[in-house]
Amino acid sequence: MTELLNTLYVQTQGASLHLDHDSLKIVIPETPKKTLPLRRLDGIVVYGHVSLSAELLARCAEDGRSVVWMSLSGRFLGRVDGPTRGNVMLRHAQHLSHADPVLRLQIARSCVAGKLQNSRQILLRGARDATDQAQVTLRSLAQDIEDLLGRAEDAGTLDELMGLEGQAARLYFEGLSHMLRPLSDIPSFANRTRRPPTDPVNALLSYLYGLTRALVHGAAEQVGLDPYLGFLHGMRPGKPALALDLMEEFRPIHADRLGLNLLNRKQLRKEHFETLPGGAVQMTEDGRRLVLTEWQAWKNKDWPHKLLGRKVSASLLPVVQARLLARHIRGELPAYIPWTVG
Repeated sequence: MTELLNTLYVQTQGASLHLDHDSLKIVIPETPKKTLPLRRLDGIVVYGHVSLSAELLARCAEDGRSVVWMSLSGRFLGRVDGPTRGNVMLRHAQHLSHADPVLRLQIARSCVAGKLQNSRQILLRGARDATDQAQVTLRSLAQDIEDLLGRAEDAGTLDELMGLEGQAARLYFEGLSHMLRPLSDIPSFANRTRRPPTDPVNALLSYLYGLTRALVHGAAEQVGLDPYLGFLHGMRPGKPALALDLMEEFRPIHADRLGLNLLNRKQLRKEHFETLPGGAVQMTEDGRRLVLTEWQAWKNKDWPHKLLGRKVSASLLPVVQARLLARHIRGELPAYIPWTVG
């Protein structure tokens, strides 16, 4: 169990959370009970087999305090946020924008452009620290992604755009494999695998993507947008398409770069991962605890925001971007401008 600023992360299996007047009581078998004032928390994230009492859930919903459920591998399962924020006019405008094929494609292009630009910057940054051959490879892959970025900005259909994004993703993950320093006790990273992850690197990335998705989903809710109605990703019951759209530009920085740092600095080692029956790999409780601590420190880091002309903490960047998207949807901005580095 880790309390990080205003979000409580609970990953100890068998733990239960209860309401105790205006406090949250944490019960973990064979350990002393702990209580936290609810006023100190604006969110609760639980992993795996952690239970919450009906009284606590009702109080969180009443207060507008988010509760997020994640699998042990970091896959987002669901959330409770209480009453819907925002106003009906914004969501109506969002639905109208989604129904307009020109506006929808324009916003989708921006989401892909943000992801590709930040992916390219990750590879170029890696090239600066790489050996000769890896440096050449990374720069070549970055150039290929830049070429795809130009084509994505002119894509005439969503299918074409998604195809270009998929090509760029394959090039990008090939580049990531060249950026991982040799680790004696962790197998090498060949390509992206998920559902389930089959090696430690993919297990870490899946976990960090889950954290990023929860952060972006909450930002969309906070601004008053419908997180299930996206522009790049299609509609499907239970699929938070807009959260996935907005998440694209944050994957390379919020997840991939942090994951590379943890592996290359050897903060995460073989003992922080376990292989399940069937071959799936996930992090151990100690591994998740380490990542959550580093994740919170990363969220507190400030990043330059070109449009605002000032620095913004990583934890607030998704809220800023969701507000910019809302302004575009309402017709206050001519386009949605993704957050990019470099």
